[in-house]
Amino acid sequence: MALKTGDRLSPSLPEVGGRHGLAKQGLDPVGEVYRNLSAAALYEHALARGEGCLSAGGAFAAVTAPHTGRSPDDKFTVRDENTESTVDWGKVNVATDTAKFRALRDDVIAHLDKQKGLFLRDARAGADDVYGISVRVITPSAWQSLFAYNMFLRPHPQELAREPDFVVLHAPEFQADPVKHGTRSETAIMLSFTDNTVVICGTRYAGEIKKSVFTVLNYILPGQGVFPMHCSANVGRDGDVALFFGLSGTGKTTLSAEKERGLIGDDEHGWSDHGIFNFEGGCYAKTINLSPEGEPEIFAATQRFGTILENVVLRDDTRDTDFVDASITENTRASYPIHFIPNAVLSGVGGHPREVVFLTADAFGVLPPIARLTPEQAMYHFLSGYTAKLAGTERGVTEPKATFSTCFGAPFLPRHPSVYAEMLGERLRKHQAQVWLINTGWTGGPFGEGTRMKLGHTRLMVRHALSGTLDDVEMVLDPVFDIEVPVAVPDVPSEVLRPRNTWKDPAAYDACAAQLARMFEENFDKYRAHVPRGVAAAGPKLG
Repeated sequence: MALKTGDRLSPSLPEVGGRHGLAKQGLDPVGEVYRNLSAAALYEHALARGEGCLSAGGAFAAVTAPHTGRSPDDKFTVRDENTESTVDWGKVNVATDTAKFRALRDDVIAHLDKQKGLFLRDARAGADDVYGISVRVITPSAWQSLFAYNMFLRPHPQELAREPDFVVLHAPEFQADPVKHGTRSETAIMLSFTDNTVVICGTRYAGEIKKSVFTVLNYILPGQGVFPMHCSANVGRDGDVALFFGLSGTGKTTLSAEKERGLIGDDEHGWSDHGIFNFEGGCYAKTINLSPEGEPEIFAATQRFGTILENVVLRDDTRDTDFVDASITENTRASYPIHFIPNAVLSGVGGHPREVVFLTADAFGVLPPIARLTPEQAMYHFLSGYTAKLAGTERGVTEPKATFSTCFGAPFLPRHPSVYAEMLGERLRKHQAQVWLINTGWTGGPFGEGTRMKLGHTRLMVRHALSGTLDDVEMVLDPVFDIEVPVAVPDVPSEVLRPRNTWKDPAAYDACAAQLARMFEENFDKYRAHVPRGVAAAGPKLG
């Protein structure tokens, strides 16, 4: 029967004990419970609730202000007998206790129970049948349930009958109490590896959902012999897999969405003894300055039904997307299922990588745009994780800021960095993968003086590196960073390859390069006792 105006939208699946099993998660909601609704039904709910609006292309547009990026200072992990010796406690992994976590969880559950409707999304994180986990996201927000549908894998019907391995309690409008809940503010992202629960409150930014589940996998998988990675991945026609490591905004999504290669995934993967596998079923692409000429596949995905546009400005008269307008945030995003990319690898799995790319957005403008690393240098740069945090990716970041983020993903790594670094080193040696350092940041000077590296040049360099074109070309050592730089790359101006040559004042370049080199070495001091001598000596050469 056709749905008529005013009809109540009914649950998509029959109840499975205690309002779809919610009693087992401690909930007893007074409102309707909707389980695994289709994208169309979620659109209808979201529009009826005033959660956002439609773009001209058919995407759903939502604004998450005041939080338009992650809130890393509001993230906590329960410190108990199970995590005491396995989590690397400190500034990144801030401890809370079981009592405060359960007080927050119980208050969030009470809040969710009072909502006029709850949306359940049963999903899977991890395309590998052995190592993936089942996840249930519970939220009062229809569009955020659609986000979970887009970003995670869709389970087989037979998987829906089993209890989830992890539960995400998502209450964006609930305000945490710092005194009662031990939080820093009204916002909180709390994880308990004993209760197998994540609680998110006080923020509408959808990225907290996916990154919390990524953190869970980063904790669980090393114990199973699987290396979890903050990277995108693609595969060539001959089955040659490439990985792209880098923080948000460095180009993981853009550079891995290559029309000549199949996209395995754009952000998070695991590397097991069988090969690699995607953690997700979708993409979460930055869209600031997105254009159909520069990134046609991603642009096309933003113009269709089922995509979520997060904090993207729509023109008042036409509802067309304005990807240049950063008045809400620089961190504008699009969430869409991976099959919206024409050449996506729908299985989400691939073989062992042949090429590994480290992406950095160098705000100093001194790193070469492409360089080949030895295995020791790869370990050094992996542990360093140098880049610039780009505007909007975190709350309070309004311009690029030089940072060292261990393993290109420090905010999401519960275990000590040496655990992940050792897993990478072992796999690089075993599978003889070549590592490239690609600077997608600034050239001709630092941020504010130079310009951003041309995407077209970066694409060409990456294509040649992955195709093997650069395997036998002449290389020269960068005098400061001691890494091999190609003398020439086909179709790329030779002067671009030498950062010093792009600066108007070579002496200013020398001073800036020396400054960055010192920053590298000072940052690496905390790792020297944990790595072999060859890795410790693989950094820049200080004069």
